[in-house]
Amino acid sequence: MKKTKNLFWKIAGAIIGIVILVIIGFGIYLKTALPNIPLEDITVNITPERVERGAYLANHVMVCIDCHSERDYGKFSGPIVEGTEGGGGEAFTEELGFPGNYYASNITPFNLKPWTDGEIYRAITAGVTKENAAMFPIMPYHSYGVLDREDIYCVIAYLRTLPEVENTTPESESGFPMSFIINLIPKQGVPVTRPDTSDLLRYGEYVTTAGGCKDCHTQMEKGKFVPGMEFGGGQEFPLEDIYVTSANITPDKATGIGNWTEDAFIARFTAYDLATYTPHEVPEGGFNTIMPWTMYAGMDTTDLQAIYSYLMSVKPIENRVVMFREK
Repeated sequence: MKKTKNLFWKIAGAIIGIVILVIIGFGIYLKTALPNIPLEDITVNITPERVERGAYLANHVMVCIDCHSERDYGKFSGPIVEGTEGGGGEAFTEELGFPGNYYASNITPFNLKPWTDGEIYRAITAGVTKENAAMFPIMPYHSYGVLDREDIYCVIAYLRTLPEVENTTPESESGFPMSFIINLIPKQGVPVTRPDTSDLLRYGEYVTTAGGCKDCHTQMEKGKFVPGMEFGGGQEFPLEDIYVTSANITPDKATGIGNWTEDAFIARFTAYDLATYTPHEVPEGGFNTIMPWTMYAGMDTTDLQAIYSYLMSVKPIENRVVMFREK
């Protein structure tokens, strides 16, 4: 009997040792072998047409300049602080509910000059830095990875022409266990050809994806979208004194935008065009939003019409959202 017990504990000890070695090995694999996203040899020719298209996308559709600049949340919608465009620094921290402390990087030539075009392309579309580090998907690189290559090339061309903003941002860092999990998140993009504007629904889906609408207007749990709640709103964002919750933008008539006309939808954006609108000061504890209305206001009418048409085609979700509450 004693020999049997000794044998049992020897076997159990061996199994536990193997399990520990497997766990350690998997951890080493996660930290050293991943992310494993190929780096392409890309050279983007900078042309006036690409820069113009890239400026439009980066400022009014993909709104790259939104997160990668300083925003003045003392004013409605947090307009960009002049002179900080692309300089980075916006913080997404554990205090705000993130599994680490992440900082929008400087995307002006001050920081990107040593990066190759292939490295910038991989970062935008797959979420991997020049140093082969995984990026937490605050920037919706999974969405950008399915956009037309030419559109990403246009953004790269535009970023190369930005005035240098001398600002060194802190290094992003994930807490445990995200420090291991994060290496599983980057995926190689699968680009598509941008649909023709005449195909309103497919083009609308494309622009909606580029605009990251689903990323903010869908409830999330543990860093993942809640299945079946796409565009249904309910994702909460903390500001200094308040919490603001994303709206339901499905065509549900009671709780979404099902009663909105196309003209009303477009007018909601163009009302914040900086050519005619001056962002008003927000009193302490007053309603504000992270939605960069003043940037999206520059989207052209064709793109807004396409987004409206696509949103009216998605599944209506009954989800009444309380858009504002005090901390």
